Amino acid sequence: MKPLRILISNDDGIFAPGIFALAQSLRELGEVIVVAPDRQQSAVGHAITMNSPVRVYPFHVNGTMFGYAIDGTPADAVKFAGGRVGVQ
Repeated sequence: MKPLRILISNDDGIFAPGIFALAQSLRELGEVIVVAPDRQQSAVGHAITMNSPVRVYPFHVNGTMFGYAIDGTPADAVKFAGGRVGVQ
């Protein structure tokens, strides 16, 4: 059986404690990829950024690569993950 590739994103931002807890609990099931907004983005989950560049930054927790922070919306994060990180 092929190992699972699990994408985690949210609208609360990459600093939200819940996203870290979820990622940690799912790592035993497969490869976990985290891509989330760099700040809280509630209520704009389906919006995409159109008129400005979207920047992506590697995000580390305690010196270890955790995922990617994106200065766009949750939908931007998922689009980035599908196109750049290879989640399909």
